[in-house]
Amino acid sequence: MEKLSIIKIGGNIIEDATSLAAFLTLFSNLEGKKILVHGGGKRATHVASKLGIKSKLVAGRRITDAETLEVITMVYGGLVNKNIVAKLQALNTNAIGLTGADSNSIQSEKRAVKEVDFGFVGDIKKVASNSINRLIKADFTPVFCAITHDGKGQLLNTNADTIASQVAIGMSQHYETSIYYCFELNGVLKDINDKKSVVKKINANTYQELLADGIIADGMLPKLENCFDALSNGVSKVIMGNTSILTKENDNFTTITL
Repeated sequence: MEKLSIIKIGGNIIEDATSLAAFLTLFSNLEGKKILVHGGGKRATHVASKLGIKSKLVAGRRITDAETLEVITMVYGGLVNKNIVAKLQALNTNAIGLTGADSNSIQSEKRAVKEVDFGFVGDIKKVASNSINRLIKADFTPVFCAITHDGKGQLLNTNADTIASQVAIGMSQHYETSIYYCFELNGVLKDINDKKSVVKKINANTYQELLADGIIADGMLPKLENCFDALSNGVSKVIMGNTSILTKENDNFTTITL
């Protein structure tokens, strides 16, 4: 089975022009078929504040009201996505920038209101892997921003980590898929103050131990949940670390297996 790499980059890489340029060079040099997924929350918060729109967060998760959705659509789908696509074209990678609405590739439903009304936030229901595969077969490199749609004309803000894992699950029907979560840390750390304290391997058992010890907490929790969901549904491997995980030289990162 042919291999496909799904790479997700975090907001801190997007925000720093030097880091982004270095990452996109690594991404362009990556052999084989690939998909890029990005967010842009920090940029969206910055643009919203310039427009006098206050960002509302509950337990680190953004509340997406109608005004915020407009900003997110402009920033994720426009500013960030098209800048990345233009830079990839300059590196001879024939990228195509997408939301989940494009070619009906990722359909979601609006998150049900429980304790918190998150507004226009989508939970993924369906990935059109055949549509995405047609783009890949035509030698395009899809670049997804963190926006999906509900099939009824409504765009929805959607977690980029989840988009990466769900697209990888969908594409595992066609390819041997791997996910690379790239962020500013070297991987999952035993001690958040010690950048070198990388937990090199995590499986279902060690995951429970790390949870019990409080090593995996806060923003790492949903990330790891996405990882295990992907591995349980056909994805072959998940790697987390800084952008050098895309090179052969780096061996200091976290590999997650069942």
